[in-house]
Amino acid sequence: MDLTELLKFVTKKEASDLHLKPGRPPLLRINGRLVPLKTDPLSPKEIEEMVLSILTPHQKEKLQANYAVDIGYGIQGLARFRGNIFLQRGSWTAVFRRIPYTIPGIADLHLPDVIATFCDYPAGLVLITGPTGSGKSTTLAAVVKGITERHPVHVVTIEDPIEYLFQDNLGSVCQREVGTDTISFHEAIRNAMRQDPDVMMVGEMRDWETMQTAITAAETGHLVFSTLHTNNAAQTIDRIMDSCPPGMANQLRRQLSLVLRSICSMQLIERSDGKGRIPVIEILINSPKIGKQIETGETKEILEEMEGSVGYYKMQSMNQSLIALLVNNAIDLDKAMELTMDPEDLSLKLRKLFPQIEERFRGGIMSPSVNDFSAIAELMDIKKLYEEQEEKWKLRLQEKEDLVANLEADLMQRDRTLEQQTVNTVELETELQKMRQENERMRQEAAARIAQLNERIKELNQRLMGGAPGGGTPPSGFFKK
Repeated sequence: MDLTELLKFVTKKEASDLHLKPGRPPLLRINGRLVPLKTDPLSPKEIEEMVLSILTPHQKEKLQANYAVDIGYGIQGLARFRGNIFLQRGSWTAVFRRIPYTIPGIADLHLPDVIATFCDYPAGLVLITGPTGSGKSTTLAAVVKGITERHPVHVVTIEDPIEYLFQDNLGSVCQREVGTDTISFHEAIRNAMRQDPDVMMVGEMRDWETMQTAITAAETGHLVFSTLHTNNAAQTIDRIMDSCPPGMANQLRRQLSLVLRSICSMQLIERSDGKGRIPVIEILINSPKIGKQIETGETKEILEEMEGSVGYYKMQSMNQSLIALLVNNAIDLDKAMELTMDPEDLSLKLRKLFPQIEERFRGGIMSPSVNDFSAIAELMDIKKLYEEQEEKWKLRLQEKEDLVANLEADLMQRDRTLEQQTVNTVELETELQKMRQENERMRQEAAARIAQLNERIKELNQRLMGGAPGGGTPPSGFFKK
């Protein structure tokens, strides 16, 4: 059996993985499930011939020394494959992960819009986490592709092995493979600091030395992306803290609270329409409060802060992501309950937000056992939640009504004040008119009196100028004029 033909068949069936194990036919992982091919079981000799034929001498030496080796293998014009060859019960076994040549965009992966903002961070540490096969590498590749399309930057990737092949765009990309281009992750990160990078992508933070070097690179003004095998944001922070040597915890918490920008935790779940799988995404953004919780070690409080910061920071928990998928009919309720790590919390959130959603997904009203009091208690809890919610709405409605009443009273008071001011203005204008009229009358009277006095003075002057009594000389003084 030819390995290249098998990998071509994997691509044709759009399978994510190919498993080669002695004593079984080749296994394809399709939509999360292993499906055996209808062929004869593989012998150890067949697998050995298939996998050893694609190894370089260096990879063969590593395989013989470590009994396992990671490789990258490409079929021109078709796809690349990330492979791991290892010993299992004394026989060679191999697993190949399909990696398309075409890198999807962020929108193509049904990711939240906030992930696109990761491309615009000037510096800091961004972590993509999740179990094996959850889409971490694809998401990371989509973000790096977005960076090269938006910004004229130098991106250095360090991978083991190289998976997606990036093309230069507005930005330039250099890809280094551990074991081929460099001896280790942490050594490559240290070397990258002298390669004028703006962005560094570390395929995986496997050990403390790599983590420490990546955090230091983020501290020095670089944007660093990496992955971890953790299930949620709080667990990611705890994993990093658990990896550091004793005595460095406080320093690391301070560093992490400053350099961490965001954590995106992923899982895949089957779509309700049967067309593959869709990601369930938990998103943490390092807000001031989150940073304080990281610094003080209050990681248990992070989930509550994430769920309360959906509107402003666009954070969300895994259960909130499942609710969004359920409401949009993208997934089934049973699959969501299987995937979530806290089904009680998910069920409670669903009933609070959408009281009938579980009945709609389950196809009818629940029919508990007649001897099951827990069902009665559950209904009583639901009733209590409804009553509490109704009371809250009543209080909010009363507050709004009181506010409207106060505004109406203020408006009426302003109307009365305006009306009184209008009356006062009219009265003042009337009084002013009367004063003007009185002033005019007094002016006219004064003018008339002055005219009379002038006439009297003139008459007296004439009499005095006509001669004084007894023929004497007119007296000197005022009337001489």
